[in-house]
Amino acid sequence: QVQLVESGGGLVQAGGSLRLSCAASGRTFSIYAMGWFRQAPGKEREFVAAINWSGGNTYYADSVKGRFTISRENIKNTVYLQMNSLKPEDTAVYYCAADGRLKVFTTASDYNYWGQGTQVTVSS
Repeated sequence: QVQLVESGGGLVQAGGSLRLSCAASGRTFSIYAMGWFRQAPGKEREFVAAINWSGGNTYYADSVKGRFTISRENIKNTVYLQMNSLKPEDTAVYYCAADGRLKVFTTASDYNYWGQGTQVTVSS
């Protein structure tokens, strides 16, 4: 089993930055692909970013490419999402997800473990 706890959400003005963290515990962290997803009110959960076990391969949704950066520190069992140039449309609950396979997925249904989510609100 893997437990995930997100932190770092909050209220920020458009153009600002936030860094989300996701701390993992339980089974060996370094073998899991990790992802960030978000869900706005009335919308489906959508892919934001993902990273492979070594951190060498990263994937981004087109809507965040060039503004968000995903990274991980396996020694700290933590994955991060640095969010810059935030826009009001980035407002959502952000979820951390983990998967036990080496392949990196961009679909929510492929992830086995989820955190409780952290709210990000971007004001205009």
